[in-house]
Amino acid sequence: MTFTPHGKHLVAGEWVATDTTFSSEPAHGPSHTFCVGTPDLVARACAAAEAAFETYGYSSRESRADFLNAIADEIEARGEAIAQIGTQETGLPEARLEGERGRTCGQLRLFADHILKGDYMDRRHDVALPDRTPLPRPDLKMIQRPIGPVAVFGASNFPLAFSTAGGDTAAALAAGCPVVVKGHAAHPGTGEIVAEAIDAAIQKTGMPAGTFSFIQDNGYEVGSALVQHPLIRAVGFTGSLRGGRALFDLCATRPEPIPFFGELGSINPVFCLPGTIKKRAETLGQAWAASLLMGAGQFCTNPGVALVVKGPQADKFVQATVSALQEATPQTMLTDGIAEAYARGVTDFAKTSGVQQLVSEKCVGRQAVATLFKVSGTEWRANEALSDEVFGPLGLIIEVEDVDEMVALAKSFDGQLTCTLQMEHADMAHAARLMPVLERKAGRILVNGFPTGVEVADSMVHGGPYPASTNFGATSVGTLSIRRFLRPVCYQNMPDDLLPERFQI
Repeated sequence: MTFTPHGKHLVAGEWVATDTTFSSEPAHGPSHTFCVGTPDLVARACAAAEAAFETYGYSSRESRADFLNAIADEIEARGEAIAQIGTQETGLPEARLEGERGRTCGQLRLFADHILKGDYMDRRHDVALPDRTPLPRPDLKMIQRPIGPVAVFGASNFPLAFSTAGGDTAAALAAGCPVVVKGHAAHPGTGEIVAEAIDAAIQKTGMPAGTFSFIQDNGYEVGSALVQHPLIRAVGFTGSLRGGRALFDLCATRPEPIPFFGELGSINPVFCLPGTIKKRAETLGQAWAASLLMGAGQFCTNPGVALVVKGPQADKFVQATVSALQEATPQTMLTDGIAEAYARGVTDFAKTSGVQQLVSEKCVGRQAVATLFKVSGTEWRANEALSDEVFGPLGLIIEVEDVDEMVALAKSFDGQLTCTLQMEHADMAHAARLMPVLERKAGRILVNGFPTGVEVADSMVHGGPYPASTNFGATSVGTLSIRRFLRPVCYQNMPDDLLPERFQI
């Protein structure tokens, strides 16, 4: 199936053109022209979302589940066309996009099942105690309710799973919140075809037209207008620390501040404990290199830093990593801008005092090659810039004198999405020392794995203390993410017929 984008915005069921346009910058294949959104268009979409909320926010869980499943059906029906435009725009292999499409549809269906169970509403009931002294107690019922229209920003590195119909959109729609999506300029055609799928599902299930809108932009005006619009009640964002912090500040300085759920950046340290280095230094180095290379290092969970206790066994780990990275072939990065930023990050690391570059090949255009650096724990602490995320296949080995220094360094890390313990049974005491530290640093702690696979499940936490995310109590992956778009409401002495949901505990 061949797909040629029309380049328009979707606002409450209507495809709308605007005067100003931009051209896509595909990794290969033809470039296409897309309309640039405006603040007026944002205002139209937000007004339509608010109007839709009066119906959609009070819709049954069954009807919303049907809607989510219909979106998944429509995405699957466009699978071939999505793969065609997605591979052209991003340079990602078709197999990766097919897997991401499956994850996207799986998320939608998971939320459909989740809301049907009803547990997410956290229903609580304190029965009336009219005879209690000195004062009677009223009948109290509590339930989680949708907050209203939500703004979602598409992510550069996941054109499907974290973009137009990705996790933020799925969670908000499941909660009963209309969504206005700001598409990402890295994959505008992919965003458009997925928006078409959502629009088809709206028509198929009879949902209000304003339940979903999609606005394209290659700058900052639409995003700024969207987060500041008074009808938007929360924002879901996956992207850079710089861009996310700017939007977070706009949300905080509104006349009525709103929550900004941003996933911003993480270097995801891997703590290689002595027992595991002694037993499997070479295989661990190869496995870490493979994780660094996955998707050209363009994952928010890319394990960019490994800590080892220096010595002969650590040298084996280093050499195994070097060999594996040197054998890797260049990979296409998602955009020219991301490739340029990666090249700058490599250059900045190479110029930093005390840093030794172990693997170095020059990047050409949008093709990224892996790089590896090594630094002592002392030098790492002295150079704060080394703790910044470099988006791409860059690895940094921190050699420490002993486990005491490793624990001290763990305490100095900023908030992370993940921390990983590579350990054997003999390392249990060391791991026990690290665990209280890592629990305060990350939303997910792994043992003997790598964090680049994020399971979509009830127990998953994809978030962490700042700057990993702007709200350490939230997750952007898994069914718990629905809580971001709900708020508790208590009903006192309320007749059952006036409650928004059938109330059963």
